[in-house]
Amino acid sequence: MHSACLALFWHQHQPYYSDDLTGETLMPWVRLHGTKDYIGMAMHLDEVPELHCTINLVPSLLVQILAYTEGRSDRHLDVSRRPADDLSRDDVVYLLDHFFMANVDNMIRPFPRYRELYLKRAAGKDTAEQAAKRFTARDLRDLQVWNNLTWFHPLLFEKDAELAAFLKRGQDYTEADKAWLLDRQKQILGEIIPLHRKLYERGQLEITTTPFYHPILPLLWDKRSAKETMPHTPLPKYLDPYPEDARVHVQRAVSFHKKLFGKPPRGMWPSEGSVSQAIIPLLAESGIQWIATDEEILSESTGGWVSRDGQGHVRNPEMLFRPWRVEEGPHQLQMVFRDHALSDLVGFHYQRSDPQHAAFDLLGKVDAIGRAASPHNGGRPPIVPVILDGENCWEYYPDGGVSFLRTLYREAVKHQHVRSVKIGEYVDQYPATDKISRLTAGSWISHNFAIWIGHQEDRDAWDLLHQTREFLVQKQAEGKAPADRLQQAWEEIYIAEGSDWFWWYGDDHNSELDAVFDHLFRRHLSNVYTLLGVSAPPILSKPVTRTAQRQLHTQPTGFLPVRVDGKETFFEWINAGKYVAGSQRGTMTLVTQGLVQQMLFGFDPQNLLIRIDAAGRANDKFASVDEIRIRFIEPMGIEIVVTGLTADQKTIFHLHSGGTVVELLAARIACGEILELSVGREQLGLAPHETLHFFIELLHGSQSLDRIPIEGAIQTSVPPPDFEQVMWQA
Repeated sequence: MHSACLALFWHQHQPYYSDDLTGETLMPWVRLHGTKDYIGMAMHLDEVPELHCTINLVPSLLVQILAYTEGRSDRHLDVSRRPADDLSRDDVVYLLDHFFMANVDNMIRPFPRYRELYLKRAAGKDTAEQAAKRFTARDLRDLQVWNNLTWFHPLLFEKDAELAAFLKRGQDYTEADKAWLLDRQKQILGEIIPLHRKLYERGQLEITTTPFYHPILPLLWDKRSAKETMPHTPLPKYLDPYPEDARVHVQRAVSFHKKLFGKPPRGMWPSEGSVSQAIIPLLAESGIQWIATDEEILSESTGGWVSRDGQGHVRNPEMLFRPWRVEEGPHQLQMVFRDHALSDLVGFHYQRSDPQHAAFDLLGKVDAIGRAASPHNGGRPPIVPVILDGENCWEYYPDGGVSFLRTLYREAVKHQHVRSVKIGEYVDQYPATDKISRLTAGSWISHNFAIWIGHQEDRDAWDLLHQTREFLVQKQAEGKAPADRLQQAWEEIYIAEGSDWFWWYGDDHNSELDAVFDHLFRRHLSNVYTLLGVSAPPILSKPVTRTAQRQLHTQPTGFLPVRVDGKETFFEWINAGKYVAGSQRGTMTLVTQGLVQQMLFGFDPQNLLIRIDAAGRANDKFASVDEIRIRFIEPMGIEIVVTGLTADQKTIFHLHSGGTVVELLAARIACGEILELSVGREQLGLAPHETLHFFIELLHGSQSLDRIPIEGAIQTSVPPPDFEQVMWQA
């Protein structure tokens, strides 16, 4: 008998990027993720027909995929198509600012020509205008090709010899080559929906939906629901509910799903896993039979009966790994709750591990859950939901996640004690026997709605939305506006109700495109006025966002008088650069806490100095760490490896540089209250003013336990001897 059922649930989503009035699409992410993740995730399933899983396809994504197959373009695609010899200065600046938007380590550096162009761009040192004079037409054409080509899924190159040969050429592409690639891109976009339907019709895949433009349903229904888990949070000025809008989003999603896939969806991932007691009837009346959200919602809804202790272990695990029933009047739904620790392993941590080891580790953890929970589950195998974005994490895996997913899928179907399931088939076979008396209102992030209504910028955006909506309601009541214009105006309101615009407001998430998201939100509202023949109010031309982009870390401001003894001495590190651990990936949120709480770094006249703090004494929290790796991206090819960290071992520092390995005799480390280490700058060959880009990994064997920073790199420079004098004058 299987001891556990693994329910993989991939959420595929993009906001609605297009302005339907002008025909403009300002961002390329539907198209680029389409040829990478949306086709690739389905191809992985097609390779292993025995594996069952669930994919959530958001209607706002599907609408845009279909539009591309019918000829829609976007700014990025327009600039890609233009002959390199005929690019305007604005086009060249756009290319140099936007065509390196890809994971540098995994999607640029592995390809010599793309890396060459990336280094020539010198981002962070020169503006696009300054860099433009270094780029020839040949360079620009190769860049046009490469930024589209790197967003093709690796499996496509395995299955298409012509595409593989195109990749192998690597450079000196012609205009005809570029046109061929962009035509192939469009063809692949046209294969996404048919392939998902094929997998669905053969019974391997369950496809679920989400409210049409991905709104936070509980907030549309009643903004006051935010007070349920955030009782002291301020609310927007206007608190009018929009239940009729919520109904439109849900019913249109169900209808659209049926049109594309032949049958209505049985399951739903409510946008951002956002739920409340009040929305249960709406979902049930629309034919939805089950929904999913995060485990913290179950914990809050059961008074903490199902929760995690300080070590991350689940209390009463058999209660988490089963479906639950929620009821409101005569309406009911079944619910499953994501294991957010396992989901975060896939989304944020396994990318740094050997992919085969990571896949076996995940299956081993699911098996262990089964063994722990099965005896208390009345003979039912526990369901272990692993739920996360299906597109945003794979660019952080060295091979796009291919080795991990292939191993996971192939081994899962052979595993004696783990069975892969579609969520719908599980709740059919093992319907919920436990009932939640009242469902706590919240989302998959911290069981609240802070990201979407918890900042002043969010509340300002809600008020702008309300004022525009009230204008539309008034114009509709007057009965003078043409019906088709009213319909288009309501569509703009529904688009503006999507969660994504609010995601980027406040200081939770940042990206290089924050201003574009803000502009699009306000443009959709402005379009309501334009459609009805009225000038938009001036406030809609003013940015909502006022938050400066959050920096990954601060910089050192002076030499550090550090004694490497593992003792927390405040004044020693007062002038250090500081990184506070957390999720830096704008499109995803890490909800589990890693080993590292913060890292401080800096220099004295002779040494590079690093301090790592845990949530508690470092020598206790880092007991499982047996290796520290400090890897330098700049200067390239240098790595410091520290082994023998336990009390009964000799600590050894090795420097890996240019293929040689030498022992660093002058380096020191101490682990007590905090972990401190120093390495001689001269031994590393670091000259004053030299640029440093580095990250740190804590490992146990081949398993990466944590990374500093979780994404990207610490960027600083080696101070000159007169560093403190310069900083004092500044």
